[in-house]
Amino acid sequence: MKIKDLNNRDYEIKDLPRFINHIKTFHSHGTSLHEENGYFFKVDDKFRTLLFELQSKENNQ
Repeated sequence: MKIKDLNNRDYEIKDLPRFINHIKTFHSHGTSLHEENGYFFKVDDKFRTLLFELQSKENNQ
């Protein structure tokens, strides 16, 4: 599963459930910055929705 970071670089999420769990735990509301292995993401409602949609697609495969 790949997503774009703030610098338009592709980041491969190797463990989507772990990634989402971190976002839910530490970035559950509002807007914040998340750094993952040198990649930066603006975490807001739009980003959280994207992750949940990716999770739903992965679960339906």
